[in-house]
Amino acid sequence: MEQRVSALCFSLCLILIFNSFHCASANVEVDSLSAFKSNLVDPDGMLNNWDTTLVTPCTWHYVRCSGESVTELDLGSFNLTGQLVPQLGRLSNLRQLALYNNNISGTIPRELGNLANLQRLDLSLNSLTGPIPDTLGNLPRLQNLKLNNNSLSGEIPRSLTTISSLDTLDLSFNQLTGDVPINGSFSKFTNSPSFVGNLNLRIPAISQPPTAQTGRSNSTGAIAGGVAGGVVVLIAFVVTLVLWTRRKRRDHFIDVPDEKFPELHHGQAKKFSFQELEIAADNFSRGNFIGKGGFANVYKGRLADGTLVAIKRLKKECAQGGEVQFETEVEIISMAIHHNLIRLYGYCTTPEERLLVYPLMTNGSVASCLRERSATQPPLTWEIRKRIAVGVARGLVYLHEHCDPKIIHRDVKTDNIFLDEKYEAVVGDFGLAKLIDYKHTHVITKVCGTVGHIAPEYFSTGKSSDKSDVFGYGAMLLEILTGHRASHLLPPPNKQDITWLEWVNGALKDKKLELLVDSHLKGNYVEDEAEQLVKIALLCRQTSPIERPKMSEVVRMLEGDDGLAERWVRWEEGELLCKKVKYIHQSNIDWGLDSTSNLSAYELSNAR
Repeated sequence: MEQRVSALCFSLCLILIFNSFHCASANVEVDSLSAFKSNLVDPDGMLNNWDTTLVTPCTWHYVRCSGESVTELDLGSFNLTGQLVPQLGRLSNLRQLALYNNNISGTIPRELGNLANLQRLDLSLNSLTGPIPDTLGNLPRLQNLKLNNNSLSGEIPRSLTTISSLDTLDLSFNQLTGDVPINGSFSKFTNSPSFVGNLNLRIPAISQPPTAQTGRSNSTGAIAGGVAGGVVVLIAFVVTLVLWTRRKRRDHFIDVPDEKFPELHHGQAKKFSFQELEIAADNFSRGNFIGKGGFANVYKGRLADGTLVAIKRLKKECAQGGEVQFETEVEIISMAIHHNLIRLYGYCTTPEERLLVYPLMTNGSVASCLRERSATQPPLTWEIRKRIAVGVARGLVYLHEHCDPKIIHRDVKTDNIFLDEKYEAVVGDFGLAKLIDYKHTHVITKVCGTVGHIAPEYFSTGKSSDKSDVFGYGAMLLEILTGHRASHLLPPPNKQDITWLEWVNGALKDKKLELLVDSHLKGNYVEDEAEQLVKIALLCRQTSPIERPKMSEVVRMLEGDDGLAERWVRWEEGELLCKKVKYIHQSNIDWGLDSTSNLSAYELSNAR
C-alpha cells in the first residue's frame, strides 16, 4: 500500500513539475512579448489584442505558434515606432521575426543571437542604427537576413560568413564601412546588390595567380585590368543609382521576402518563358484548369523546383498593349506587398500571350468555400468570416492609401478573395486593376466588373474611384454574411413590392437577422456582430460615393472603434428623407404638381 502511495505521489510530482515548467515557458514568452510591446508606439492599434494577462500569447493577432510555442512574429508595415528589446532573445522557438517597413529605431539587440531556431530575420525599411551584432553569426539555421534600408554603421561581422544555411542577404542602403567579407557563405553574394548603397563599404577584388608573361604582355594586361576595373566601378555606380532611385520610388511599397521564393529581390517579379509555364501547367490541359473569370483562365501548375502555383492566362482580348507597358505595370504591382494581398510571383509576356503567376492558395476562394460545401469542407465558421471581413478591408486600405499610384481593384467579390493554409484572407486579382494617379479617377470605355458589385456611378459613367471598391466591399460583406452571391440576393416572394435594400433594413430593424445570416451556420453566430456587419455593408452600398466611408474607416468600424453609430444615424435620416421625397413625388404625380414644390431648402440639400 505504502509503495502504491509513494508511486502515486511521485507521479503527481512529475505532473506538477511538468506543468510548472510548461507555464513558466509560456509566461516567458508572454513576458518577452509584453516587454516588446511596451517599448513600441502602435498608433493604428494593431496590437490591441495582446492581452498580457493570458497564460499563452498564441491567441494574439500576428503571433503564430506551433503547439504552445511562439514560432512566427510578423508585424510588417504596421506603422510601429519605438525600439527593440533584449527580451526578444528569449523566444527560443522563434523561426521568423519580420518587422519590415516600420519606423523602429535604436540598435539591434545582441540577444537575437540566442534564437537558435531562427530562419528568417527581416528588419528592413526601419530607422535602426549602430552596428550589426556579431552574435547573429550564432544563428545556425538562418536562411534569410534582411537589414536593408536602415542606418546601420560599422563593419560587417565576419561571424556572419560562417552561417552555411544563408541563401538570401540584403544589407543595402545603410552606412556600413570597411571591407565586405568574401569568404564562407558571403562568396555567393559578392556580385549581387546585397551591399549597394553603403558609400564607404568596399568589395575586395578576388586576386588572380601571377602569370609568366612579361614586357608588352604585362603592359597589355595592366591596361586591360585598368579598363575592366573602370567598367566594374561604372557598373557598380549605375546599379547603386538605379536601386537608390527605386528606393525613392517605393516609399509606399514593401519588399517582403518569401521563404518559398527566396530568389525574389527588391519586390521584382520573376520573368518566365512561355515554355516554362506551358510545361508547368501540362500544356494548359483541362485537368489543370481550376477557374475562369472575365479577364483570364486559371490553371494549376508545378514549377521545375516543385513549387505549386496558379497561372492566370489572360484572354486574348485582355492581353493588349505593349510588352514594355505590361512589364512596367507588373513591376509596380509586384512591389505592392501586404499580408492580405496575394503575392505576384512572376509573369510571362510574348507578342501573343500575357500570363501572371501566383502562389497556389490551398483553401481556394471564399466563394468556393461558401457555395461548394462537402463532407470534408464544412461551412466557414463565424470567426473565420469575421477575419475575412477585416483582412480584405486592410488589404484594400493598403491599395488605396499606401500605394503610389493608388490601385483600384474594380471587382471586389468573394471569387477574388482567397484563403491561405490558415484561412487568412488574401485579396487577389488587383493585378488586373488599372493604376491611377491619386488625384484623378480613371475613365474607361468599357465597364468591367460583376453584377451586384458595380457601383452606380461606375456603371453609368465609367468612372471608378476608391469609393467604387467600397461599394463592392459592401456586396462582398453581404455575401460572407448570407452565403449567396450579391446578384442572387432578392426579397422573399411575399415581399416583391419592396426593394432588396428595404427588405434588409427591415429585417435589421425587426431584429430578424436569421433571415439574412447563412442558414448553414445553424445559428452559430454572434447577433451583435452580425448586426454590425449588415450596417457596415449598407453604409458601403450607399448610392452617393461621397456618403460611403473610406476603407480605413471601415477597418476602424469593424474593430469596434467609434464611427459606426454616428454614421448609421445619418444613414437612417437620409433614408427617412428619401421615403418622404418618394411619397411627395408620388402624391404630386397624382395631383399633377411639381414634385419639389412642397420641400424646404434644407430638405432638398440634406444627404440622400
